[in-house]
Amino acid sequence: MAGDILEVTDANFQGEVLDSDVPVIVDFWAAWCGPCRMVGPIVEEIAKDQAGKVKVAKLNVDENRETATKYGIMSIPTILLFDKGAVAKQVVGAMPKNALVQELGLS
Repeated sequence: MAGDILEVTDANFQGEVLDSDVPVIVDFWAAWCGPCRMVGPIVEEIAKDQAGKVKVAKLNVDENRETATKYGIMSIPTILLFDKGAVAKQVVGAMPKNALVQELGLS
């Protein structure tokens, strides 16, 4: 399962993200969002690069409004890094892989 992206929902967010033993990157996205489609492959690369160090998940904001609202997701793509159940970093908008890795503190 190394480098796989986990689909998270309102129902499993607590267990998969907040209760995770390792940091979790969550990509908040929607199918209609052009910049989200640009960020998707970058997030997949980060999942492969960081396999074993962080968990990487995607949450569709249209299908999981409760979680998106709880974290104040106003524009997408928004990527949150959760560590020990709390938001450690937040990145809004599309950016190149090296910038995103740096913003998330993964380099």
